[in-house]
Amino acid sequence: MKIILIGPPGAGKGTQAKRMIDRLGVPQISTGDMFRAAVKEGTPMGLKAKEYMDKGVLVPDDVVIGVVEERFGKPDCAGGFVLDGFPRTQEQARALDGILDKMGTTLDHVVVIEVPDDYLVNRLTGRRTCRGCNYMHHIEYDPPKKEGVCDKCGGELYQRDDDKEETIRQRLKTYHAQTSPLITYYSGKGIVRTIDGTGSMEQVQKAIRDAIGA
Repeated sequence: MKIILIGPPGAGKGTQAKRMIDRLGVPQISTGDMFRAAVKEGTPMGLKAKEYMDKGVLVPDDVVIGVVEERFGKPDCAGGFVLDGFPRTQEQARALDGILDKMGTTLDHVVVIEVPDDYLVNRLTGRRTCRGCNYMHHIEYDPPKKEGVCDKCGGELYQRDDDKEETIRQRLKTYHAQTSPLITYYSGKGIVRTIDGTGSMEQVQKAIRDAIGA
């Protein structure tokens, strides 16, 4: 099964992807993991990607596409994959179609986990991370027994910069700008499966399984 997983920051994509690959027996592929593996292996596209990464600039689309194509050639992708974080634009989506066409295959599903912005802001701004052991509490869903103190190790709890509302709102704005056209693009192919991401992890996973018939 060849699947793209789409969802806003904080929607639980990573957790759901892990459960999906365990059930389907296919790899989860994220751009970050792909770049790191390609650089480590010294592949032609990996070396090109490293040039841009070392400069601290975005890796251009043609190199990203090249790394994706290299990754699809690995044996573990023979039975399919779950793509997480790629494609991000319609241009990348069209390029992905071209790669799959060369392979003689197509995407099966584009799973979109929908969660309202205000729900996500509440979920993410409530997180408090321990400076000692990195355990994460939530002031509403998993509050510490003593305010500001980690239940696990007694360390100090703090709010990470990327869990602050201003940062989250900006990330959501970027997500919507990039992703709305992508969903429209795949909707035209009739492969978008929209999932309500506000339930429990188990409820969301069941909804995904039902939607893709797995």
